[in-house]
Amino acid sequence: MTAPLITILDDEPQIRLMLANALEDAGFRTASFGRATEFEAALKRIKPDICLVDLGLPDKDGLALVHRLALEQGAAIIIISGRSRVQDKITGLELGADDYISKPFDPAEVVARARALLRRGKPNSSPKASTASFAGWHVDFDLFQMQAEDGETTSLSHAEGEVLKLFLNAPNRLITRQYMQETLGGMAGESFDRAMDVRVSRLRTKLREDPKNPRLIKTIYGAGYIFLGEVSWG
Repeated sequence: MTAPLITILDDEPQIRLMLANALEDAGFRTASFGRATEFEAALKRIKPDICLVDLGLPDKDGLALVHRLALEQGAAIIIISGRSRVQDKITGLELGADDYISKPFDPAEVVARARALLRRGKPNSSPKASTASFAGWHVDFDLFQMQAEDGETTSLSHAEGEVLKLFLNAPNRLITRQYMQETLGGMAGESFDRAMDVRVSRLRTKLREDPKNPRLIKTIYGAGYIFLGEVSWG
């Protein structure tokens, strides 16, 4: 079985080397890049499982790149940045990142976060890890795509796909914010709550929901969310 591939995008050679050594010692494959243009060119021939992205890149805005990756790639995204302000973390998560690690960091923490992300996305023996149908929609979690009854296909970011899978695995049941944080991992507190609100809002838009009166994903104020509907897996 091929080891998961993790790409490292950071303009500091010593950080790239440190991360590559730690990840490869842990059994991962790695590919390292110092510039965003090199990384984007490589994505035409490789398909990473996780992308580690530094925000302080010399040739492109890191947050814009994270947003594009979230829209176009099925990989999980971990931001590794010297920007430690809460607002930067919130923005990164809102744009589609799955996790945020501030510099300086312990390489062992990055390895642990990467393993946690892969465990969350790993298919299990149940068909619930691959495809599901609900309310006229068909979703493929391997491709991170949804198809409507009219045939139109919509892409999901990895983060959006994880939230939707959480809902579809527990239809017609309250999903508390605490449970979402425990299941999806990542940051806690205000930044996590705000990121979840944004991801749910984007899911509603992609599901063509009325934002004032959504029929599928209901907000239970002060508690969490409920997904209303019948779900068929496989």
